[in-house]
Amino acid sequence: MKRLAVFLVLLGVVCTPRAFGQDHFSVGAYADYFRLAQTDSNFTGLGARAGFALSPHLMLEAEMSYDFNQTFTENFSNGTTTIAQQRSNLRLLHGLIGPKLALGHSNFHPFVTVKGGGLDAMFDTAPATIGTFLSSVANLRSQNVMGVLYPGGGVEGHVGPIGLRLDVGDEIYFSNGAHSNLRVAFGPYIRF
Repeated sequence: MKRLAVFLVLLGVVCTPRAFGQDHFSVGAYADYFRLAQTDSNFTGLGARAGFALSPHLMLEAEMSYDFNQTFTENFSNGTTTIAQQRSNLRLLHGLIGPKLALGHSNFHPFVTVKGGGLDAMFDTAPATIGTFLSSVANLRSQNVMGVLYPGGGVEGHVGPIGLRLDVGDEIYFSNGAHSNLRVAFGPYIRF
């Protein structure tokens, strides 16, 4: 009970009345580019995000994106000769949540963000459809999901409630060590 009371007091301090007066929610869609360094592969996909204002410059955001099938050839060798070649059908499902800090007051301003979450790497030959995406989300298994830290930033601008946003960052996933990967996302959003 004490923890709940402390949380509510802190929430009241952080969430000023101005944050609830206007622009306290945002939703958006984006196209993303993800460079998977470990396999030297480029992925593209689609995603969506939603945010809730904690103060005039601070927003808590959650996002999820699905990177479509990227086929690449894997070579297996014994050190001197190639033993086998295999085509890998790799898809990625990203889920992130964290704060976004706006660094300006104008309709066009930079921002920084640090998010955490998970990355699910899936090997699947099924076609890229809504059904494939929904089954990927429904079948998340802990052994496929790797922890992720995403420090990034970008710029966003809006006219009225409609805006555009560009994010660039390093999506670091943890699987037998940390692996840095370039991530770029661009798309529209609506504030209300």
